[in-house]
Amino acid sequence: MYAAHMTADAVEPPRPRNFKDASPKEVRAALVPEEQPDFDHQWRKALTDAAESQDLAGVFRVLDSWRRRATITNYLGHDGYRQMLARAERILRTGEPEPGSVLWSDLKAELGL
Repeated sequence: MYAAHMTADAVEPPRPRNFKDASPKEVRAALVPEEQPDFDHQWRKALTDAAESQDLAGVFRVLDSWRRRATITNYLGHDGYRQMLARAERILRTGEPEPGSVLWSDLKAELGL
């Protein structure tokens, strides 16, 4: 019988990817499915605007914004990203910080800044 030999490389999780140079297709694939329609809409609009204005600045702004989301999504995973959005929505809705968090003003005072 053949025994499988596993190396440390086989069990280590892949490193999070930085999407700073990712193509639009790669960015879209990294997003949570519920954000893909927003990406599609913004991407199409940026391309249409660029064709009319002959200026690609808007295309680069949209792509850079979504590249940051793809990087965060990749780092946290889809479930972690959704949890982060839910926490942010709750904080914005209630105005209350996350339980166990420390206000910046309190941290500065504690550090003597």
